[in-house]
Amino acid sequence: MNIMLFHSTYGLRPAVRAAADRLRAAGHEVWTPDLFEGRTFDSVEEGMAHNEAIGKDELLKRAVLAAAPYSGRGLVYAGFSLGASIAQTLALGDEKASGLLLLHGTSDLAPNVSVDQLPVQLHVAEPDPFETDDWLSAWYLQMGRAGADVEIYRYAGAGHLYTDPDLPDYDAEAAEATWRVALGFLESL
Repeated sequence: MNIMLFHSTYGLRPAVRAAADRLRAAGHEVWTPDLFEGRTFDSVEEGMAHNEAIGKDELLKRAVLAAAPYSGRGLVYAGFSLGASIAQTLALGDEKASGLLLLHGTSDLAPNVSVDQLPVQLHVAEPDPFETDDWLSAWYLQMGRAGADVEIYRYAGAGHLYTDPDLPDYDAEAAEATWRVALGFLESL
């Protein structure tokens, strides 16, 4: 598969590069655009402040420009937290998208969005302060109405960005389980 993998609000950190290497080792072609142009952050607050300073429209513009040269290949859009929300927005707007892999995050759906059985897999902590139970229930129903084929995997006790070994949220067991399932999902596309 051809995978466009977007980083979290922490920026393009080593964990994102390691995830891309894991996906490449499984036979996938992976791109990791740097939407923050080299900036990385040590706290979610710093990253969110930078994200807000750039603005949602500019971030989406950067993401679209990064994906455009490859979108004709039928991309799988993927991302971590903020990057997952960006991946979701792009996948739902790309009729050639092959799949959507969301790690630690989702996003609002545009009104009247429609896809044709787009395979979607979400991996998220339980509980997660950014992805509450009520939000996830509503999101799941909206994605289903939009035509997506959605699977959700929850990881009890894990922190929000539990796949990043350099963050306090890291949970090795949940991270390995996530990658096992995610690699199976990508293999099925």
